[in-house]
Amino acid sequence: MLKQLKLFRIIALLEGLSYILLLFIAVPIKYGLDDPQFVKLLGMPHGLLFIAYLIMAVMISADLKWSNKTLFVALVASIIPFGTFYIDKKYLRNVKA
Repeated sequence: MLKQLKLFRIIALLEGLSYILLLFIAVPIKYGLDDPQFVKLLGMPHGLLFIAYLIMAVMISADLKWSNKTLFVALVASIIPFGTFYIDKKYLRNVKA
């Protein structure tokens, strides 16, 4: 379970970073400078990380015995900027085996 938790924390970090880069750098460049290059570059990796985050959240919720409410918060956090960082700090960082 610790390997799975470590992998989930890494995916959460990368998903959060890719989302922030997409929202606050790539999209403004696309619409402000009419250059969609960065959205194309970051879009697919972010999408894959987003899906991996959702799947891993559901999988790990059973191991950590999360309530439905906690799982819902973790899933919603994936669509809120900086949300995955909150989940890591509040629910994942201090988990003991």
